[in-house]
Amino acid sequence: MFTRPVVIVAVLAAVLAVVLAYDRHSQTGHMAAPAGGELVRPHSPVLGPVDAPVTIVEFFDPACEACRTFYPVVKQILAMFPGNVRLVMRYTPFHQGSDEVVRILEAARIQGQYESVLEALLARQPEWAVHGAPDLALAWDIAGVAGLDLARARADAVTPPVDVVLKQDLADAQAGGVTQTPTFFVHGKPLPSFGARQLLELVKSEVESQRAGPGD
Repeated sequence: MFTRPVVIVAVLAAVLAVVLAYDRHSQTGHMAAPAGGELVRPHSPVLGPVDAPVTIVEFFDPACEACRTFYPVVKQILAMFPGNVRLVMRYTPFHQGSDEVVRILEAARIQGQYESVLEALLARQPEWAVHGAPDLALAWDIAGVAGLDLARARADAVTPPVDVVLKQDLADAQAGGVTQTPTFFVHGKPLPSFGARQLLELVKSEVESQRAGPGD
């Protein structure tokens, strides 16, 4: 009989095979160095316990197919380590139109609808994120169906604080050497190579290290 961790690793490995077939911005052997770039900013959205001792930082693009595929994987990892791990989202809108979708997400955060709108946009990503011809009107409609007050959101999305978020995240990604999405850091460490298994193993290692405590 398989133990639960073994089953989860097998599932993550299967997901990885799909991820690598999806997006040219995600490739095996991918590793980015954090030197010179801030990984977490006060404005960064957080999923999971805000005071969790281990932080996964994901530089992501809402139009990236691999980011969409990895999202449930990361959520599963958070569920494996309840109270111990949080996910910090950083924006790297590399695809055409992704900057406007980031603005939708930030407007959703102002309304307390961040996670629901994010998940709705990812679920229907193939409909709106057509590379070279994104349907941004549809992206807005999807956010509205998810519960976003669109009139308020359209005003919030173009405010100076949202401009600052976009500018800062792109600057941090550039300073940190992030050129592909998704790019993950766990407790400040880049993955040894890109993959679901590598992400899980690094998270597990960091959680165990935190539980052991200094000098143990």
